[in-house]
Amino acid sequence: MAKIKTIGILTSGGDAPGMNAAIRAVVRKALTNGVAVKGIKKGYQGLLNEEIIDMNARSVSDTIQRGGTILGTARCMEFMTEAGQQKGADICRKHGIDGIVVIGGDGSYRGAQALSRHGINTIGIPGTIDLDIACTDYTIGFDTAVNTAMEAIDKVRDTSSSHERCSIIEVMGRNAGYIALWCGVANGAEDVLLPEKYDYNEQAIINNIIHNRKRGKTHHLIINAEGIGHSTSMARRIEAATGIETRATILGYMQRGGSPTCKDRYYASIMGAYAADILCAGSTNRVVAYKGGSFVDFDIEEALEMQKGISEYEFEISRALAT
Repeated sequence: MAKIKTIGILTSGGDAPGMNAAIRAVVRKALTNGVAVKGIKKGYQGLLNEEIIDMNARSVSDTIQRGGTILGTARCMEFMTEAGQQKGADICRKHGIDGIVVIGGDGSYRGAQALSRHGINTIGIPGTIDLDIACTDYTIGFDTAVNTAMEAIDKVRDTSSSHERCSIIEVMGRNAGYIALWCGVANGAEDVLLPEKYDYNEQAIINNIIHNRKRGKTHHLIINAEGIGHSTSMARRIEAATGIETRATILGYMQRGGSPTCKDRYYASIMGAYAADILCAGSTNRVVAYKGGSFVDFDIEEALEMQKGISEYEFEISRALAT
């Protein structure tokens, strides 16, 4: 089965709960296939710095339950250049690395694509809490992040109700509104602000708060996506316009940490094993995905060209349930 002798593995971009489960699966499945594994620390920056270590089955023991990434991650501007990409491929060859598994988001895929062009077999695994990779219905870390956010919002809502406040809670997601949408429905928010849908009509939110207060609601919960941001200044404007005490809470990086959920551990493990298998079989320039209930893979170019947006139906449901 082993058409290559040694594979590398790296995590790139933002960390996500479940990355360690994927790393563990890649390592152990590759070893089962008779292929050696090298870990590359700190993403593409670590590759260029030759921070490369040998990995065995014990290297990933007691890691599946840990958040973050045991290999570390970093941004790397140099790797965005042709010279940096060529250097990375040359370093792979220097260390006997025939192929690499890259765990990360769209930007990480572009790096994988570049390595593939330079002759290094490369497979991508979707690792991002944002759920914004179009080719897949699941990304490693989203389930943990959205549950972390949901539980935090429940707690804020309790105190918001006690003080009869309006609460604006900002969740992560970069320019994607999936965490905000899911929490909006799961936490019973009165308003959900998504980058894909928000028209910046703040007066409509103010009118909704006043209307609900007249109907007897003692609190008002607004879920605001990171892609919109400015929650603190928004809270000041709403309080000035309504006379209702308004507080902003930015959940921030707590959503990227913590022990991964069972779903993130399981799906990441299957994706990691799948990536190791197709890489060991000689595939390159592919992205592992979960689509329509099955684990599949796509050409990276095809995956990067796909578009993804918020479901209009699901968004309308979030609004209907808040009424």
